[in-house]
Amino acid sequence: MTMRVLVTGGAGFLGVNLAHHLSMQGVTVISLDIATSVAAEYPPGTIFRVGDVRDPGTVSRTLAETGPIDVVIHAAAALPLWRPHDIRTTNIAGTHTVLDCARSAGVSRTVFISSTAVYGVPDKHPIDETDPMIGVGPYGESKVAAEQICAAYRAQGYCVPVVRPKTFLGPGRLGVFQILYDWVFAGKRIPILGPGHNRYQLLEVGDLCDAIWRAATHASDRVNDTFNVGASRFATVAEDVGDLCLHAGTRAQVFPVPAWPAKTALRILEAVNLSPLYRWVYGTADRDSYVSTTKISEALDWHPRHSNAEALIHAYDWYVEHRSELGTSTGVTHRVAWDQGALALLKKIL
Repeated sequence: MTMRVLVTGGAGFLGVNLAHHLSMQGVTVISLDIATSVAAEYPPGTIFRVGDVRDPGTVSRTLAETGPIDVVIHAAAALPLWRPHDIRTTNIAGTHTVLDCARSAGVSRTVFISSTAVYGVPDKHPIDETDPMIGVGPYGESKVAAEQICAAYRAQGYCVPVVRPKTFLGPGRLGVFQILYDWVFAGKRIPILGPGHNRYQLLEVGDLCDAIWRAATHASDRVNDTFNVGASRFATVAEDVGDLCLHAGTRAQVFPVPAWPAKTALRILEAVNLSPLYRWVYGTADRDSYVSTTKISEALDWHPRHSNAEALIHAYDWYVEHRSELGTSTGVTHRVAWDQGALALLKKIL
């Protein structure tokens, strides 16, 4: 019998990529999202449901009408630029609702997509899964609370693999990366906070999908745990961004700026809603940020294929190819451009 997987947040950047990855494994994908999906972007046979994961009736009906569901991948989340209330209710209450409904419907496991934002801004690197969870801001705090809910369900005997990905990107990923690619394409100097000697680990979305697939299909006694996921090959920020600039072939180049004054300015701009860069982005930009992936490599034989630079270049090439189709609309998700605000003025100067 064909495996059936429900992906919450199916209209998002990760959701679309998961649909294609799962379909290549012969899986029937059911997508549930509060937003309407464009069917042409998905593999044939994808089933779509529109609804809010905070609503138990919606989640229960989706499971009943499209079942039997073998695995739920809970990727739905309110992102950092959303209103704090929506972040908390979607990421915390929504996680509880999905877990409760999935378990009641007889789904064998629910894979929860968390974030390395749960670690805050630690000094110790690499970060491993046993390090303290100190979320920064409503988003990071909500992911910590959601993981605590997952732990409670796991303690009751339900299988809940938790995947903590680093910032992931790939073809179609816009958001904060669209700002970077826009500046690179225009041949601008690319400001980096500090000298850029810090190491900032990223993750290619295809590698993330592979990790999630393994968490969804390996034996429950191996996956009923928490796993960091990130690239195994990454250099310094200056080197990785420099490789992107070199590949682009424009006049773009890395432009180090003093970290403290830049962070102060970005904090003020964020407070008055004139910059899309939020505290987590600029607060960690000049610091080391990388996790250990030894645990998932040993437990699930997961090994990422892409380096930081390869992921950046892969996504940039997609941006250049599709730039004319993107239009001028902006939003707050990973699949649309963000309003650059005051950064657009800085771009003209640089």
